[in-house]
Amino acid sequence: MVQLLTGIQNSTAALDAEQTRLDVISQNIANVNTTHGVDGKPYQRQVVVFESALQSAMNSDGSMQMSPLQVAQVKSDNSPPISIYDPGNPDADKNGLVAMPNINIHEEMADLISASRTYEANLAVVKNSRALAMETLAIGKH
Repeated sequence: MVQLLTGIQNSTAALDAEQTRLDVISQNIANVNTTHGVDGKPYQRQVVVFESALQSAMNSDGSMQMSPLQVAQVKSDNSPPISIYDPGNPDADKNGLVAMPNINIHEEMADLISASRTYEANLAVVKNSRALAMETLAIGKH
């Protein structure tokens, strides 16, 4: 059978990966002021780690097959929390310092825009592939 939507697997894998990235960034933004998590510590920023998109596998006929993009893991950023002076906060220590999450809202917003644009680009590839496949099928009708 002829594969009309070649490459669509890579685009859909990238859509899934970017959706995960968008979810993690959204969690980071939502927890920017969370000073006391379940473990009693401030929220740790989460980072998505992708598997290499350029990992290639050699086929038996000598051709290269690219592996689709996948999320390898979501891990915690190990940078230390930021201490701010807020003696009225219930999570403040004896010196009035509160440990805040290590989240830079500007960095998160830049990452959010990047992930959103990458998602849109992959979605456009899927839509264009579908349109090309439909045009190819229309040629066969006439």
